[in-house]
Amino acid sequence: MSKNQPLGSTFNKIWSASLASNIADGLLKTAAPLLAATLTQDPVLVSLLAALVMLPWLLFAIPIGGLIDRMDRRVAIAMANAVRLVMGAILALTVVFEVINIPILYALAFAIGIAEVAYDTASQSLLPLVLKKEQLERGNARMEIGAVTVGEFIGAPLSGLLYASAIALPFISATLGIGLALVLILLVPVKYAHAMAVMKTKEQIAQTSFLEDLRFGIKYLWDDKILLRLVVFTATVGFFFASTGSTLVLFLTQELKVPVAVFGVVFTSAAFGSILGSLLAPRISKLLGRPRAMAIGLLASSAFTLADGFVPNVYWLYAFMLLGSASISVWNILLMSTYHQIIPNELFGRIHGTRRTLVWGMMPLGALFGGLLATVSLRTPYFVGGTMCILLTLLGFRFILSLGRLMDPEPAK
Repeated sequence: MSKNQPLGSTFNKIWSASLASNIADGLLKTAAPLLAATLTQDPVLVSLLAALVMLPWLLFAIPIGGLIDRMDRRVAIAMANAVRLVMGAILALTVVFEVINIPILYALAFAIGIAEVAYDTASQSLLPLVLKKEQLERGNARMEIGAVTVGEFIGAPLSGLLYASAIALPFISATLGIGLALVLILLVPVKYAHAMAVMKTKEQIAQTSFLEDLRFGIKYLWDDKILLRLVVFTATVGFFFASTGSTLVLFLTQELKVPVAVFGVVFTSAAFGSILGSLLAPRISKLLGRPRAMAIGLLASSAFTLADGFVPNVYWLYAFMLLGSASISVWNILLMSTYHQIIPNELFGRIHGTRRTLVWGMMPLGALFGGLLATVSLRTPYFVGGTMCILLTLLGFRFILSLGRLMDPEPAK
């Protein structure tokens, strides 16, 4: 069977729902901080908004993953979008009627963040039910390209234009986008409501409690030493990558003297790099083999991160950020495809939630570490973070290559 076979109409429905959802995310990503800055000039209060959006990953990723493993993933995605739709509508109405304030914005952002955890976990859990193993790399790459394109190049800039016209417009538009995503995901064939029965019957689910399921999922990750080592390795590398981004704004303004007016242009480097990496990931994997492509992608991204600390001007930084983003996208896409293959799908929600709790829970700590390093100099986070990522990747190189033996052999042609 050819690797270039179509991904199928069911995947296209999921992908279309993802496009609508990510346009909404792009609109909210730009408009919500602008709204916060309109409501208060306190930088701590403004920054707390971003923390509240990420906090649900630390608090709820594991229990939400456990719930999703007991549900039909199609319904879980629809329910998550329904919550986002209601919260988005409330946010839009409070802005329209001018009753919005910081506490209301915080509460709605936190609720939307919880729904995002459920949406992301359920979406990632659904893909292995829809795609064949040999299609996972292309499917994950296509999802990533679509998310970045509509979120970063359409949703985010459109949000600024709409916000300048009328503050409520981006919030109304985002709510409509979420509604469209909800409709599209409901068009996924009902047969996927029964896909879980192949792996775990309703009777088997009823025989175990929710907490027992959570413990079993965590224990499975703990007992599978290779999978656990991969998660811990990723979390550790993520810590040092996060340390390099927390003071980027200061690095741009104070060290490289970049005008505020071109900030948005600088940040497009990561988006362009993500698309480039997403396009290249399946091809590089086919050429080198997935484990080798993963290892080289992570090592290249680490090297470009270290190089960021040496740049003499913003032009070199743009180039290195683009190449680093492309390299880490290769790693991320192939890593997710590997998780899809080596994690039993009936456990995917719990293990994905545990993994995200560890990996994303380390990132705020890494950001704080980067802030401490920046007190020495604004280039120090790149020197230390990039060097540590290179060393960790070199130490883990053989381990990453060994992952190849865990993957199923290629299907007969």
